[in-house]
This record gives sequence, C-alpha cells and structure tokens, in this order.
Amino acid sequence: MRRSPLLPRPGRPGGLLVLAVALLVALAGPLVVALVVALASAFLSGHPATSDEADRSAGTIVASEDVAPAPWVWPTGTREVVRPIEAPADDYAPGHRGIDLATSVGTPAVAVADGTVSFAGQVAGRGVVTIDHGEGLVSTLDSVEPSVATGDAVQQGMVVGVVTVGHCPAADPCLHLGARVEGRYVDPLRFLSPAAWPVLLPESAWPG
Repeated sequence: MRRSPLLPRPGRPGGLLVLAVALLVALAGPLVVALVVALASAFLSGHPATSDEADRSAGTIVASEDVAPAPWVWPTGTREVVRPIEAPADDYAPGHRGIDLATSVGTPAVAVADGTVSFAGQVAGRGVVTIDHGEGLVSTLDSVEPSVATGDAVQQGMVVGVVTVGHCPAADPCLHLGARVEGRYVDPLRFLSPAAWPVLLPESAWPG
C-alpha cells in the first residue's frame, strides 16, 4: 500500500511539524501560521519570542507611547478650573482671555515656567504679573500682589506674588491665568497637565 505524501515517514522528526503547519493553514489561515513560524524560529534559535516579535511577524505595527511632559506647572498647585477661556471674535471684542483657577486670597502664585518678568504692577486697579518665556510665549497672572519686578529672571515654580481680590469677587476668589503666543491669546490648558475636578460655570452665572 502506498503511503500518503501528507503523512510523515517513520524516522523523519520534522514530519509532525509539517503536518501541523498544513492543518493550521487549512483551518486558521495565514495569521496563525505567521505566529507559529515566529515561535518556531525563536525556539530553534535558542530564545523565546517576545510579544513584539510575534506582532511584527504577523504584520502588526507596534508603536511606543512616549508622552512629553507638560511645559507649564499650575500656578497655585491646584488644578480646578472654574471658568474656561472664551475666545473673543477679535482683539477688541468681549470674551474671557484665559482660565480662572479656584484658590484662596493670600495663596502664593508661582511662575508657570522659566522666563523674564516683562510687567509687574497695577492694571485697572488689579495686580498683574506677566512673564516672557521666549519664542513669543507669554503668561499672565491676574490678580496678584507682585513680589517680583520688571526685568527679574524667574524659574519655574518660583513665587512671584500672592493671590488678591480683583478678577474674581472676594466671596469666590480665583487666579486668572492667561497665555499669548506672538501676541494672540490661546488656551493656557494646552501647556498644562490635565485639569482635575473642573467646575465650569455657564457664562450667565459668572458675576464679573
């Protein structure tokens, strides 16, 4: 009787492997075969295949998830946003040119990043500190009592003032953080780590 060419011949150790691969091709398709081949190659080479190697053998692209750290720190340490930015239609239109952070009067306010103080003083009766971070990026803290002067070099996390009443009412104090890029107001949240427990008030409920 003639032996089927698909059956392994006695004394041939690779026959069972050939048969197993043939059955996988018929039952599961090329994806499983690719994984089996990767594992078999690793076994024959003397080291186990990693999951990345198996994925590459199957044609899967494995990408690392490198996340760059946020360039700014939160100026009062808390991350509770009570009012978001409301971009104005133009430079002179009404809007809210930054975000308001829940805090208490007297809380130290720090520089969000390294830079040079470009303004520290009163604007419309409120204390303001503006810091130039270079490459057209500027931050503004309002309302604060400044502890720095124009021209001072500051480092990220350095105290530049304390929170006062002004932008927000005394009954519900806040620190206003603004950001400008090349003179245009942008959302400061793009430079900060994610906010926590946001309490975003509707515009109609905001007193100022």
